[in-house]
Amino acid sequence: QVQLVESGGGLVQAGGSLRLSCAASGSIFSINAMGWYRQAPGKQRELVAAITSGGSTNYADSVKGRFTISRDNAKNTMYLQMNSLKPEDTAVYYCKADANERRRTNYYRSDYWGQGTQVSVSS
Repeated sequence: QVQLVESGGGLVQAGGSLRLSCAASGSIFSINAMGWYRQAPGKQRELVAAITSGGSTNYADSVKGRFTISRDNAKNTMYLQMNSLKPEDTAVYYCKADANERRRTNYYRSDYWGQGTQVSVSS
């Protein structure tokens, strides 16, 4: 199987910064696009930022200019640098990978999700 593990969440004051990491492991053949999603209490999960295997990125309007997504393909790791954090950024942040898994001689493409990491921003 493919596993994704997020880290780097925590409590920070408004205006502060955090850097999230997502490490993929398991029977990975390749990873296509990856992305960060977040879900605040009482709200639906939303896309924060995405990055292709070639490094092209896109961001939700609410985080443009403040967040930066990146990835290290050699390490199967993705990052989200979050600057100028606001209380409305408070949410559980999830890592998602569109990946190709190899099982024996077969390949399976699917979306894989991490368990999430809590980000809390206080005023």
